[in-house]
Amino acid sequence: MSVTALRRAAKESVAGLPRAFWWLWTSTLVNRLGGFVLTFLALYLTAQRGFSAAYAGLVASLIGLGGVIASMLGGVLADRLGRRPTLLGAQLATAVTVAVLAFVRDPVSIAVTGFAFGLASNASRPAIQAMMADIVRPEDRVRAFSLNYWAINLGFAISSVYAGFLVAHSYTLGFLVEAVMTLACACVVFVKVKESRPERTVVAGAAPRTTVTMGTVLRDRRFMLMVGLSFLVAVVFTQSSVGLPIVMGQEGFSSADVGLVAAVNGVIIVALQIPLTRFIERRDPGRLLTVSSLLIGYGFALTAFAGSLAAYALTVAVWTLGEMVNAPTQSGLVARLAPAEGRGRYQGVYTTSWSAAALVAPLAGGWVLDSAGAGWLWAGCAVLGTGTAVGYWALMRGLSGRTEPAPVPVPVADPALETDPGTVRQVA
Repeated sequence: MSVTALRRAAKESVAGLPRAFWWLWTSTLVNRLGGFVLTFLALYLTAQRGFSAAYAGLVASLIGLGGVIASMLGGVLADRLGRRPTLLGAQLATAVTVAVLAFVRDPVSIAVTGFAFGLASNASRPAIQAMMADIVRPEDRVRAFSLNYWAINLGFAISSVYAGFLVAHSYTLGFLVEAVMTLACACVVFVKVKESRPERTVVAGAAPRTTVTMGTVLRDRRFMLMVGLSFLVAVVFTQSSVGLPIVMGQEGFSSADVGLVAAVNGVIIVALQIPLTRFIERRDPGRLLTVSSLLIGYGFALTAFAGSLAAYALTVAVWTLGEMVNAPTQSGLVARLAPAEGRGRYQGVYTTSWSAAALVAPLAGGWVLDSAGAGWLWAGCAVLGTGTAVGYWALMRGLSGRTEPAPVPVPVADPALETDPGTVRQVA
């Protein structure tokens, strides 16, 4: 692809999205520029504090347990109270808990604070996803989710590099930097991001719309099966922050080495996500999810053969390609399946699949590493990737016949919700 074609693809990828989306995108970028505690938490607990891999897995699982609860609760609050107050409350609570995590030392206090951190940090995800679905047109949603994912990884790529050297000097300082950046993200949301929750409207003579409850979501069979498959993908992917840093630490690599390898993930996404978006946004989601599952599963399986930084970086590149396809495709699919008045709940249940994986995967990964060794962990990733790919292939057949629920009208009182092609230059 020529430079001109790349520029054209980039321009088409960012054009025509509403100004409100770009402020939300900016808040995401600010947040991820400081979001690195989870990347180094397992290494911090094992190498710095001397705890076992099983204990590090337990703490990570408690963070996941908090995330499971927060995902469901955050989705309900986003629908009932609104996206903006849910988002602000979650970000302020995250800043407090990550700051506390910098100073606690005994095992019980670390575990309790980790649970609170998982509860706070995951409550914002359903609100963000629902808000994006509110303010972006259906035909642009995969593109919008992809751009938001690009912002996440741009911040991650930058933070992973400097954070590796930062925590090598002081883990406490690293935790405090994340707390400050989370507060900065909350400030952006408070000043620039407006509420987007759709108002329910009643049309004269029309049958009343069914109220969407959590039971409605849980009875949606196809959606819940998709959530289950997403959980399996997330179990594999979570080893990037649990199994991978522990194994690299056991092989003598430093925190700076772990940070550099982790940064490969963000760098590839930053370089390729926008051009890739133009490729995937009009293609069959079933095929995309099938291929992405195989790339993620076998990308982690290749880690069994890695012995140098270059080899580890190569394995990261493989599963990163799968991640780049999987994340925006699944987010767009959730927005397509969810009725407008229930977007928070649908996004909350979908987010629960990742939070549940953050609960299960660290315990399983730590146990496998301690009892059987790294080879079995990476072989298990290949098995899960294959099974998930088959599941997506079977599940997604016939989905093209299912149309998106009719949207609920959203009154636009704030000019920030109107499309402004020039906004990209203001925030980029």
